[in-house]
This record gives sequence, structure tokens and C-alpha cells, in this order.
Amino acid sequence: MGQRILIADDDPASRMGLKELLTGWGYEVEEASDGQEALRKGITFRPALVVADLIMPGLDGLGLLKALQEEVPFVMVIILTGQGTIDTAVTAMKEGAYDYLTKPVEGPRLKVLLHKALEKAETLREVTLLRRRLKETWGLGALVGKSRSMQELYRLIELAAPTPAPVLIVGESGTGKELVARSLHERSPRREGPFVAVNCSAIPETLLESEVFGHEKGAFTGALERRSGCFELAHGGTIFLDEIAEMSPAIQAKFLRIIQDGVVRRLGGKVEMKVDARVVAATNKDPVKAMKEGILREDLYYRLNVFNLSLAPLRERTEDIPLLVQAFVEEFDVKYQRQIKSVDRAALRLLMEYAWPGNVRELRNTIERAVIACDGPLIGPSHLALNPTVDAGEAGAANELRESVILPLGITVEEAEKQLILKTLASVDQNKSKAAEILGISLKTLHNKLHRYGL
Repeated sequence: MGQRILIADDDPASRMGLKELLTGWGYEVEEASDGQEALRKGITFRPALVVADLIMPGLDGLGLLKALQEEVPFVMVIILTGQGTIDTAVTAMKEGAYDYLTKPVEGPRLKVLLHKALEKAETLREVTLLRRRLKETWGLGALVGKSRSMQELYRLIELAAPTPAPVLIVGESGTGKELVARSLHERSPRREGPFVAVNCSAIPETLLESEVFGHEKGAFTGALERRSGCFELAHGGTIFLDEIAEMSPAIQAKFLRIIQDGVVRRLGGKVEMKVDARVVAATNKDPVKAMKEGILREDLYYRLNVFNLSLAPLRERTEDIPLLVQAFVEEFDVKYQRQIKSVDRAALRLLMEYAWPGNVRELRNTIERAVIACDGPLIGPSHLALNPTVDAGEAGAANELRESVILPLGITVEEAEKQLILKTLASVDQNKSKAAEILGISLKTLHNKLHRYGL
């Protein structure tokens, strides 16, 4: 049999006519002669959709709608009304009815409406199942995903978390490296201690050493008082050093002893202090390539790389997109106090086909905007602001750009880098943030390079 539909109408002729029509279309149909009977049958028959007359003795269509919402989750209700009660039918839609039809019912219009309403009911049922699975199995703390790469990541986090060993997290920008670091902390014996995150690319190099190690009063101009560094603040907990390869090799060298021996000395200080902080570092670069290029110190890499966690880009784990979308919808639905359940199938198809050069961060931002823009229970394609220049068949915007830049033989490394930066900026309408993301460098580094080349 087909999907279940319940007809509630006190007019026998109208009721029987609808039943005959819907049965002929392949639906499994039950009927009720008033609202009370419809409510009882709704609970036992569990229809996906109810077609209810607005005017019925006892419990009318509006009352039935409200009662069904309590007793039969996600049931769709279509209201039948006469010309004189259209205003009340519109009120019923505001109360949660899917739509309304005026009598006499037009068969083609009813058929289209049933199809759309039942598709929505199916989507909402899938959402319920998705929520249950999200809570039960397909996540680890704030991390979400059922792909093989995510399942392996969960396994490694559970192995590494109880130990004090340093961890190096490798992944493109926007893949969730800080979430992984927090998951390690929350599953470690240090969970009651502080979690201190340091974005090494965001702090000017002249201040980085002071921020990380602290300073004594008078250590340099402007040091008006003693200040504890990030390692001291992380004592008893975890320090997360994000984008570790963005620091100069000279600054990187200063991390070697504290990682190995747990000893720190403030700038301008004479006393070394023991600090007990678990070190988790992250980079969006290929560490082996970064070492060969002299960007990442080899000795620092080997001290950090006791445990290596690699995050796959979102384009390589598209099976995780429905779960991530649902998690973000629920997060922002609460944040903005909306009544949004999920995305419809057409919107999900677009999200699945998009290449996501900005990874999970870009997906999260897209869903946040869609939740704000959406005025109904389901996000549709019109609510999504996706970059139309990004094709889902690409292996990521960065790879596509690299392939399209052709450099003549004999060009210097400096000129080659300059050409790559110029062409990347041109491809994204001079959006420096997006260009930095595609190039795999921080915005600060891009600004420095532009200044150096006089661009």
C-alpha cells in the first residue's frame, strides 16, 4: 500500500468522493466523520497526512490540527474550507497547517499538494532519525561525522586523550582543528584544567614571544607590569598552538625546551619555572613539505609529532554533510530562536554538490545565514548563498588555481610567488581573506607578502 492519509469530514458524500480519488492514486486511506473520531484514528492509524474539513461538529478542523500536533509528531494537515471561511483557514496555516483548499476540491491541485506535503512529512521523519543518530553514534563531543576518516579520527582521539603526549593536528583551514584540540582536552585527565588557545598567525611576531612566555616588568618598552604567558596560564591543562608554521623559525626554536622539559622563562626574567601543560599544535600546511621549504623547523616537528591527527577536507567526506547541516541547523535555530527543522531535499542536493573550499567553517557560515533568512520550517535553495563559481567537480579551489597558473622557465621563486598571489587575488575579486585561504597562508602572511612586493 501507499502512504497513509486520513480524511476527516462530516459530509459523507464529500468524504467518500475524496477516499475514492485518493485510493485510486495509490494511497492507503482511512476516514472519520468528525474531529474526535479523526483524533482517535490519527493516534492509531498514524497517517503521514490528514485532510480535514474546517467546519465539523464538536472538534473542528482548527482544534483537530492543534490536537494532532500534540499526539502525532510531524503529521501534515491540509484544511478544506468554503469561500466564507478562508480567513480562518489562513489562521490554521499560521498554527501549523500545511495548506488549505476551497471546496469543491480540484483534483489536479489536490494531487500536487498531497505530493508536496507528503514529501515534507518524509523529510521531517528523516530529520528525527538523523537527530537520534547524531546523539547516539555519529559524533564525538562537538565533532560530527560518520565517514571512515572521521571514525578513524575519533579512535585516535580516544587513544591520545588520556596521555600527556604532544599532538600535531594537520588539516586545511576550516576543517575544525581547534574542535579536535578541545575534544582531546575534554577527554583527558586535564579536563578540569584550563584550555588556552593561541593563534600564532594572528599575533604580531614582535609580541608573540611575550604573549606565549610572559614578561617581567621593564623587560621592554611598554612592559609596565609583570605578565604571565600562555604556557603559565595553561598550567594543569592544555595549550593549543594554532598555525604553528606561521611563526618564524627563530621563534619556533624557543618552543623546543618547553615542549621537551616543561620549563619556561619570562622575557626579562632570570628564573626558570616548571609548567605542566599538555601541548597540542596545528598547521594547515603539509608539515613534510613545510620542513623542506624551511618554514617549519625539523626539530620542532619531531617534538610535536608524537601523535599525528589528520583532518580530511569536507570535499573528501561528503557523506558527513547531512549530519553537519542538521547539527548546524539545530545550533542556530536555538541561537536565533527560530522554528526551523532542517533543509529540504533540493537544498541538501545543492549542499552535497558544492566543493566547499572553506570546508566545515564555510558550511557552518552558510547554514547560519540560511537559518536567519528562512521564514518557514525548512531551508530551501533560495536561502543558500553559495559561490556559483565553485564547481563540485573540482578537487577544491586551491588545486584548480594551482593548475591554471603557468610560469615560464627561468623565473625567480620570488617572481613566481608574486604571480601566484596576483592571479589568486584576481580570481576571487581581490578578496584577501579568500585568497589567503586558497593559498594556504594566514591573512597576516598575505598582507606581509603584498607589502614586500609593493602590491
